Amino acid sequence: MKFVGIAGSIAEESYNRKLLTYIASKYQGVADIEILSIADVPMFDRQKDQTQGAAIQYLIHKIEAADGVILATPEHNHTLAPAMKNVIEWLSFTAHPLQDKPVLVVGASYKDQGTSRAQLSLRQILESPGVGALVMPMDEFLLANARTAFDAQGNLKDQNTVQFLTKVMQEFAKWVKVLRAMKHPEADDAWQQEDLTASHPTETTVDVPMEADDWVEQAAAKTNAVDGKTYVKLDRGLLTVDQLNLFLNSMAQELTYMDENDQFIYYNHFLDRDEMLAPRYPHQVGDPMAAVHPDRAKDHVKQVIWALRNRQSDLIKMAVPGNKINEKWIMHYYKAMRDEAGTFRGINEWVLDIWPIVADYLKRTGQALVKVPGAQADTGGSASVKDTGATSDTTDAGASASVKDAETPVNPEPDTGASASVKD
Repeated sequence: MKFVGIAGSIAEESYNRKLLTYIASKYQGVADIEILSIADVPMFDRQKDQTQGAAIQYLIHKIEAADGVILATPEHNHTLAPAMKNVIEWLSFTAHPLQDKPVLVVGASYKDQGTSRAQLSLRQILESPGVGALVMPMDEFLLANARTAFDAQGNLKDQNTVQFLTKVMQEFAKWVKVLRAMKHPEADDAWQQEDLTASHPTETTVDVPMEADDWVEQAAAKTNAVDGKTYVKLDRGLLTVDQLNLFLNSMAQELTYMDENDQFIYYNHFLDRDEMLAPRYPHQVGDPMAAVHPDRAKDHVKQVIWALRNRQSDLIKMAVPGNKINEKWIMHYYKAMRDEAGTFRGINEWVLDIWPIVADYLKRTGQALVKVPGAQADTGGSASVKDTGATSDTTDAGASASVKDAETPVNPEPDTGASASVKD
């Protein structure tokens, strides 16, 4: 998404411009945010229309091209600053770029109350006939005591303030998406836009040939990636790279990571390909998703990724074709990964055979699987992605089986001591 920001001040040292600069830097993952200058905007004069002048046209074109607008207002004498009011006069005279445009209002001030009165006044103006902006109606961000709120690098110092601002930015991004969806309803085949060729690099994309068999080695060399006994600081832990590999490779399921550019960049390589539930070759790491799936599966892959990327679902579950009750039940799980700003950062897939878990439960509890009379197998529901049509092929009819007390018990006595065994 593309946002533009306008600070309602022409002062050389503006805390509202400083706030916008911080927002543009901190929330690059939410949107590309460009800060617009209003220094050259002339004083509004109805008798001398300068709407076609360069300064006003610059603002008009930038706003029209943006998905949303962030206005940072100072507070002067319990209302918004003249510079901000002047800009809105020009943007509601003969041109109306703010009409139906999503707008977020924020503000910074020297005092304890933030810019509450200025924001209220600005909201009333923005929602008035002739302006017609769509101001986000949820949380307000009021930065008080602006003189001491930033550190020497221009970052907000108080983490509670940062967390609240993050929440506000996430809500604004949702507000923009909702309004856009209402104005331009998503087509049934919108998932076709998902690009499995990984041709839209992100800030974490490594510039080496994606389909190179030694992609991992090339990418590691290019990024000076750490390995061996070098420590990595994690969210709540400190591990060496060797420990991290041991940890991931000891997981009870196969793990795969696809980034937001639809590039396959990791799997926990603890089994040879022929022993895996979802076989993969080491040389496939680094490939675009289009290169690791057969043509017959690519539409389905697009549907799943599109649904997770666009919040149609956060978790998609599906059983593989050919599963058989009492033998195996292999499940694929796809989980959307998002950063603290709510931005999509890829998909975590895990694959496991859940039958050994079910069998162990039945053994320990003395229960059995029985067919529910009249029940129909849910042959695709577990893989459903709302209305995207992303469903699995077919699953075994045994999926309708229920864990109940067996009428003819297979295991008449619970395995009451199995949990204490350190041998079996």
